[in-house]
Amino acid sequence: MQIFRARMTPLSAFGTLPLGDTLFGQVCWAIRNRMGDARLNELLEGYTEGRPFLVVSDAMPAGYVPRPAIPGHLFRTQERADRKEVKKRQWLPVDNIAEPLADWLNHCIKPSDLPGGWVLTHLQPHNSINRLTGTTGEQFVPYTMPQHWYGRRCKENGNGRFATGQLDLYLVLDETRLAADDVKTALSDIGELGFGRDAGIGLGRFRVDVLEDASLPSQPEANAWLTLAPCAPQGLSWQADRCFYQVFTRFGRHGDAAVHRGNPFKTPVLLAAAGAVLSPITFEPRLFIGQGLGGDGTLSKAVPQTVHQGYAPVIAVKFDPSVAIA
Repeated sequence: MQIFRARMTPLSAFGTLPLGDTLFGQVCWAIRNRMGDARLNELLEGYTEGRPFLVVSDAMPAGYVPRPAIPGHLFRTQERADRKEVKKRQWLPVDNIAEPLADWLNHCIKPSDLPGGWVLTHLQPHNSINRLTGTTGEQFVPYTMPQHWYGRRCKENGNGRFATGQLDLYLVLDETRLAADDVKTALSDIGELGFGRDAGIGLGRFRVDVLEDASLPSQPEANAWLTLAPCAPQGLSWQADRCFYQVFTRFGRHGDAAVHRGNPFKTPVLLAAAGAVLSPITFEPRLFIGQGLGGDGTLSKAVPQTVHQGYAPVIAVKFDPSVAIA
């Protein structure tokens, strides 16, 4: 398998944050819409047996990766550093990956300091409309939904204007099963039609600027993995006392044509968010870790063959949590 990097430019707000597992699902729909069900089913053969044709990372600020989810006392920080300010540092420049992991926090920066800015979230007012009368009906019951904008406010662009930063998406692809150009086409289709919630009203638009061969730096004497997407590590061979991660529950919903097949809701899935540090019992070079979920009716009753990306692209790091950091 080969690593590729897609560099993308957001063109609108997002209703759903572009995380790796949801992006993979939309790529599958884009492949199905262009190439048909038979082609998609062929690509998904062996998906839950450790043979994914594609593993997708989160969309991250161009040139950065997430800070590891390890306790603060395992980092070396500068003397007299403000603890609250240090906790806000979330993004590590790719150029600093070769530095000792314990020093990474000195190189991480806050989302607000990213050159292209980062996610600005605001609430968008809505109200239910009676489609027969074209009015709100007898009751006016407004509600709000969050919208996420990638970029920063720029005084030079005028009050209220945004400058948009680029995003990097890392893809681990088996080119013997699917060509890189086909993946770029699928991503471009998603960008034109919109990604995630409220794509039908203009959210989730982006442009794929380039899809190119890439490599992720690794550290000498590596013994652990830093994940770049949500993954499902449960049940695999890990050293539990050397693993650190933040857990979240994915309450998934079907997209595209599957919305109309009865129940659109999927079975909730427990995942470890991007930035997890996982130490295997036996370390060996890999481009991704985790497992494919579903495929046997456990994730969806409406579409029993549904799978969920529990894999994540990874960076090999040297991690020693036994070192006490003053």
